Amino acid sequence: MPKRILEGTVVSTKMDKTIVVEVERKFMHPLYKKFLRTTKKYHAHDENNSAKLGDTVKIRETKPISKTKTWELFTDNKEEK
Repeated sequence: MPKRILEGTVVSTKMDKTIVVEVERKFMHPLYKKFLRTTKKYHAHDENNSAKLGDTVKIRETKPISKTKTWELFTDNKEEK
């Protein structure tokens, strides 16, 4: 089963090896046909504490690491080369 990958902005780096990423989603209202924006915050595992506040990052779904962390920082190896 493929893992979901989301893109968002880092809003907190105060915890050790954990970042908080805010992901924005746009969808059309079924009746009024107006586009709405919703945001949701995800706790993600950052092993090297490499993400900084305000960075745009990708996170990938993973097995539960703690009570609230089920995502990890996703680094694409193609971009690094």
